[in-house]
Amino acid sequence: MVASNIRVFFRVRPSAKPSKAFSLKQDEGIMEFTTEKTSPDGQVNNTKLSHKFKFDGILPMKVTQEEVFEVVAKPVIEDVLSGINGTIFAYGQTGSGKTFTITGGADRYQDRGLIPRTIGYLFEEFKRRTDATYRLYISYLEIYNNDGYDLLSREDSATKLEDLPKVQLREDEDGNIHLRNLSVNMAQKAEDALNLLFLGDTNRVVAETPMNDASTRSHCMFIMWVDSSKADSDTVRRAKLHLVDLAGSERISKTGVEGNLQKEARYINLSLHYLEQVIVALHERSTGARAHVPYRNSMMTSVLRDSLGGNCKTVMVGTAAVEDRNIDESISTCRFAQRVAAIKNNAIINEELDPALLIRRLKKEVSELKEELKLLNSDDGAEPLTDEDKEECQKLVQSYLGQQDLDANFACGSMT
Repeated sequence: MVASNIRVFFRVRPSAKPSKAFSLKQDEGIMEFTTEKTSPDGQVNNTKLSHKFKFDGILPMKVTQEEVFEVVAKPVIEDVLSGINGTIFAYGQTGSGKTFTITGGADRYQDRGLIPRTIGYLFEEFKRRTDATYRLYISYLEIYNNDGYDLLSREDSATKLEDLPKVQLREDEDGNIHLRNLSVNMAQKAEDALNLLFLGDTNRVVAETPMNDASTRSHCMFIMWVDSSKADSDTVRRAKLHLVDLAGSERISKTGVEGNLQKEARYINLSLHYLEQVIVALHERSTGARAHVPYRNSMMTSVLRDSLGGNCKTVMVGTAAVEDRNIDESISTCRFAQRVAAIKNNAIINEELDPALLIRRLKKEVSELKEELKLLNSDDGAEPLTDEDKEECQKLVQSYLGQQDLDANFACGSMT
């Protein structure tokens, strides 16, 4: 078990008019915000003038989806194929590009996000790695107003999200979280997995807000389980990969949303507040200042327990919009990302004995031993030695013993 910090990358949404207060140094992984001393209306601004943040990598405005996949996702997937749990989650204000990063755009093939690219890469690796047999299972969970729903339900009677099966949390004696009523679907080829992704996306809650024409109003987790086993082995490696699109934070006073949109925004902000509490608690636990981490405050933090401070390799993608009106939210996202980067996870290879494989191997060994025993006990084809055979054998032994060459071979039988 090796402790490693959560890696954090920051993606900047393309903008025609980026704020002059924003600058970045891509090679150094640094983002910097410099605010003016006075605000546009002439009031004195007494807040900190310069904010500098350093991350594992900066994904600038012109970065391609393929480059994001290579930098962010590929190392995590390689670990998953080796039996190590992985999580990639996107965090940022609404409209900053989280869903585009995780799921992608629908207009162009090259706009595919991390999920479809991960699916394609996994099946390519399954074919290439001939030393083991791989199996892929998929679930799709949506957390809306702190209630979980199975997006891959095939109930024909469902006309809205609330008609889908509600997912419930269950915790076992060892503290492991189990998701009841969340379907697990086997995907035998990439097309099967992509069809499941499309099915889930059609059930997601999306609404138009002042900040985003198609704002996702919930947290979504696309979960992939990868099982692998080698020939003549009784063990199986089981790793899970979470690809998480968190709903965007928004200031209700700024967006002016009302009614159901306001209710959704409150639930979103509250769950993100609980997420921040967990991040702060984990940092304090690492310094010995506290022991308890409030994972149970929300469904989202409960599901992400392993991803945050547990048995997992985790990567965060922070997203930022850098227009003047969004600078405050971008600075807030950077502060959150820096706290996440301080968290240490302890990832291990998830390997266990598979009873089915063990039983299959033992049955094969029993069958082989029975065949050997049958052969040893059988007299079929074995003729008794005649007096002539015994005499011939004795002559060969005497001839061998009478040779002077100590390295001579003993020929037992006819040479013709």
